[in-house]
Amino acid sequence: MCLDHVRAFNSRYNFFDGMTADEIHHAQRPLAGWERETRAFARAGGGDQGPRWSDFSDPLDAIGARFRRETAPERTDGKPLSGQDRASLKILGLAASADRSALRKRYSELVRRYHPDRNGGDRSHEDMLQKVIAAYQQLRQAPAFA
Repeated sequence: MCLDHVRAFNSRYNFFDGMTADEIHHAQRPLAGWERETRAFARAGGGDQGPRWSDFSDPLDAIGARFRRETAPERTDGKPLSGQDRASLKILGLAASADRSALRKRYSELVRRYHPDRNGGDRSHEDMLQKVIAAYQQLRQAPAFA
């Protein structure tokens, strides 16, 4: 709705239409609605329990896989890895603890494998080559590989 139609609608709307003066006064008092009991947001144990997986059989792990959080391994030197760093490491097939020399070595291996000049002119791997180059460029400037 445009602003003019909103204004026309609002001018005709009256929340208190059909109420007595006492009902209007009761609805407008400052603590209206706060007198009823509310439930606690968190339990004493520190939050809601997760679903009870033992209640049913999930042979394909379809439900459990959806709720499982996979955490990638951290670096042994304590340098932080962003999500983009982890994705780039996955593209290059490197572990999280790889150093700068392993990064350069793996990059050169993959460029030799996927570059059309090195694999007989096969251009079917160009998109993978672009991913490898982008991943290397990103990791080369990452704080973990500085």
